Formats: sequence, C-alpha cells, structure tokens
Amino acid sequence: MTALAADPVVRPRPARAWRAVLRLQRGALIGWGVYVAVVSGLLLWAYGPGGSAAQADWRRKCTAHGCDWSGAISLYHAARAVAEFAIGWAPYLAAIFAGAVLARELERGTTRLAWTQGVSPTRWLATTLAVPAALVVAGSTLMVLLHRLLFDAHLVPVSWHWWNDETFTANGTLAIVYPLLGLAVGTLAGLLMRRAPSAIGLSIAAMGLARTALTYARPHLWPWVTRTSPLNTGYDAPRNVLVGDRGAVTSGGGHVPDLCFEQAKCLKTADVTGYYVQYHPASHFWPLQLVETGIALALTALVLGAAFTLLRRRTA
Repeated sequence: MTALAADPVVRPRPARAWRAVLRLQRGALIGWGVYVAVVSGLLLWAYGPGGSAAQADWRRKCTAHGCDWSGAISLYHAARAVAEFAIGWAPYLAAIFAGAVLARELERGTTRLAWTQGVSPTRWLATTLAVPAALVVAGSTLMVLLHRLLFDAHLVPVSWHWWNDETFTANGTLAIVYPLLGLAVGTLAGLLMRRAPSAIGLSIAAMGLARTALTYARPHLWPWVTRTSPLNTGYDAPRNVLVGDRGAVTSGGGHVPDLCFEQAKCLKTADVTGYYVQYHPASHFWPLQLVETGIALALTALVLGAAFTLLRRRTA
C-alpha cells in the first residue's frame, strides 16, 4: 500500500516577508521620508541662502550700538530651532509608530494569520522592526550630518551652545540611537497593551521618562574639570562651557558652599581663600555623547529582549 506524502509547509521567502512589511507600513514609512526631507531642507536652507542672508543682515544691522534681530537673522535661527525640535521629536514618533502598528495588528488578529503561514512569531517581529529601523537609522544619520554641517559653519556669530539639550542631541550619535530606543519602547508597549491608543500613551510616557532621566544624568557621565581662583578674581569659568557645581575653597583645600557672597568679614570667619567651579569644556562633547549613546543602546537591547521574551511566552 502506497503512503501519501504529507504536503510540505510552505514558508514565505524572505523577500516576500520584506515586501509584506513595506506594504503594511507604507504610509508611515512615506511619512518618515517626508519628515526627513523637510528637516533636511530646513538645515540646507539655513546653511545656504538663509545663512548668507543672515550674515548680510548681521554686518548691516548689528553694530557696537546694538543689533536688529528681525528679518533674515530671526528666520535663520527659527529654521535651526525648528530642525532641532524635529530631530528631538523623532524618538517619540518612532515609539508612537511601533506601539500603534504592533497593537493594531495584535488587536485585529492579522499576526495570527502570518504565524499560521509558516512565519514564526520571533521572525515576524524581527522583520516588522528591521525595515523601519533601517530607515530610521538612514534618515537620522542624514539629519545629524546636515546639522553638524550647519553647526560647524557658525554662519552668524551668536550664542549657539554645544551643551544645550536640543543642540547636543542633534549634533551626534544620540539623534540616531534615541529613535531606535523609541522603536523598542513602542514595540514593548504594543505587545503589553494590545490596543493602539493605550500603546501610544504608554510609549510616549516611557520614552519621555527615559529621555528625561538620561538628560539629567548627562553632566555626570564624564569627570568634571575643576578650576580654582583667588578671592580677588571671583568665579573664573571659561566661555562656552557647561557649568556645574561651584563654591568656596578653604585654606585646607576643601570645597564648601559659598555662603558669604564676597563679604570680607564672612570670608575671613569661614576661612575662605578662593573659589572653585566645575565645568565641561567643548572637548567633552564626544565623551559625554558616546557614554550616553552606550547607555541608550543598552536600554534598547534590554527593552527589545523583554519584547521578544514576552512574545515567545504569549505564543508558546
């Protein structure tokens, strides 16, 4: 008697899986492309015609007697500020996207259909995240390179501090890693909540908490430079530095809070002989940037690990 051979399980080819992801996420991915194009256009305009017009206005309107900030100068700084704000919001958009997409697919049951067609849950999630992650890295890298081009040109000689949160983030690897953390946070939120509105809310809250915590921790991720100065000099911090703690120096070299406010009698009684100030110079930009990037990458890996573990347990 001849046994009938069982029909082999037909597994979707990788190319088909990629195309399916692109079809499902087409609208959001096109929106990301438009977002990157607009931000890049703002930065290029500020570097090109906007910067040239601002320079001309600066030479004409800004003298020793004052400066007129209207016109081209204000437009130049508005373009820069809007671009930095948009780059800073990219992690939240990534979190919203991932949370909404995953929660919606789980809510509708479309994931079950994919899993019954030979695609394992782990492979489905990896493919779902790989496409937006690649595009997020590419788009964020482009925006960072253009922002650095504009920042290094320093077309208008006004205060543009490297240590400001928006500028610091947009000027380096953090602007690339934080959107990846946003994707990871949104993924875990979508798997936990399984409903799009709840997942979006949790994604925004979790991403905001992570960003706030790391921003507050940032100045302490690298050793401060400490400078001391005599009483007749006062606090002596260089220009363009991120200033931290400062206070008084005693005759024994100890650092104490400055409670005298330059009152001679108080200074003598408190045994104060000078002042100290702690700061981060511009040369600390990359050490601070890379340490924070490493922490953000570690958080991304932890959150993704939690998401894949949760998915495996729910589909076991």
